[in-house]
Amino acid sequence: MSIALFLSPHLDDVAFSCGGTLARLKARGWKVALVTVFTRSVPEPTGFALACQTDKGLGPEVDYMALRRQEDRDFAVHMEVDWLAWAGLPEAPHRGYSSAAELFAPPQEDDAIVGTARRRLMPLLTELRPELVLAPQALGGHVDHVQVVRLMASMDGWAARTLWYRDTPYAVRQPGARPDPVLPGDLRPLAMNVTEVLPRKVAGCGCYRSQLGFQFGGARDVGPTLETFHRREAAAHGLSGHAEVFLAGATLDPALRREFS
Repeated sequence: MSIALFLSPHLDDVAFSCGGTLARLKARGWKVALVTVFTRSVPEPTGFALACQTDKGLGPEVDYMALRRQEDRDFAVHMEVDWLAWAGLPEAPHRGYSSAAELFAPPQEDDAIVGTARRRLMPLLTELRPELVLAPQALGGHVDHVQVVRLMASMDGWAARTLWYRDTPYAVRQPGARPDPVLPGDLRPLAMNVTEVLPRKVAGCGCYRSQLGFQFGGARDVGPTLETFHRREAAAHGLSGHAEVFLAGATLDPALRREFS
């Protein structure tokens, strides 16, 4: 039994970024784990943390993260995810990042979340022993994504089984965005053709209802945006149809590479 662990900073990043690959591996008989790092509910948020939900039309009485965890459950059911886990750590606005500018600046010196995340996730990684881990590149520079990159880079022994996905919709809005510099230096693109499963991915993305207006402009725009983006990704790598593109190291198991052919 082959296991793929999809690591998501927030409750939607895997769906938007590499949900097609999740669907394709699942169709090929893989078992799939979806693990999200920043999922904690914080009672009575204020200031910038509160604004992060009210700017999406959600009043202060709403438990924003509980709502998003339910969206994640809906996605997991839709995609037939085998293991769904939340690390229960607070998002950046609840860790002292108090503005949009700070969210996209380098991590604060006193943000020790990487060590905490490592302690939360290592037991799961040890238990599952996934053949493949899919983690973000931190395109766009959101500090939570950057800290997940640093988390994976700090864990010995996983480079040969890690693929780094292109954070979407950051990759849509910022085509020239560069991966976080902490990523290994020997990485090369590896594309997965997702043409057949793209409708399934789009439907799965629709589960994250609270985010669609903010991230895509509305539910109707999700499909056209992703279809155009993934067609462009495929063409950029000499493929027809639609593709999700990753970065892979030279030591990636050849058997894993064949799964992407």
